[in-house]
Amino acid sequence: MLCLRHATPDDLEAIEELETVSFPPEEAADRTRLQERLAIYPECFWLLFDEKKLLAYSCGLATECRDLADEMYANASLHEKNGAWQMLFSVCTDPMHRGEGLAHHVLSEVIAESCARKRAGIVLTCKEALVPFYREFGFADEGVSDSTHGGQVWHQMRLHLGERNKA
Repeated sequence: MLCLRHATPDDLEAIEELETVSFPPEEAADRTRLQERLAIYPECFWLLFDEKKLLAYSCGLATECRDLADEMYANASLHEKNGAWQMLFSVCTDPMHRGEGLAHHVLSEVIAESCARKRAGIVLTCKEALVPFYREFGFADEGVSDSTHGGQVWHQMRLHLGERNKA
């Protein structure tokens, strides 16, 4: 049975393991960074479990800044609890469970909660191959980001929630 919830400090090991298998070392958040994020904004971690196994998760800080900046990855204290924009740093699915709709499940919850929190929208960066995936949710490709995170080329994707917040 699938269970989607926010993170607690006890989830650190499972989150770190999934982050490590989902991203190359130069892109993955290390244990210290994940621990700092968990301490400051556990409500901005969405974890999907099957029984006790973490299958997918997403996380990121909230901010008044419109664009995702590389410094946000490294500095959890930039989180603004009531920030207008929900940034997403990680959208991870266990490699053994990709293609099962788990990331869709997590992202749908992130969108619903971001609407409930009256966020202006959600911003993330992704590699070009994932642009169509995020477009399925209504994200617009704003082009190549200024980010140099992990030495890669990233596209900044934005989902405006203004109209959804009026519902």
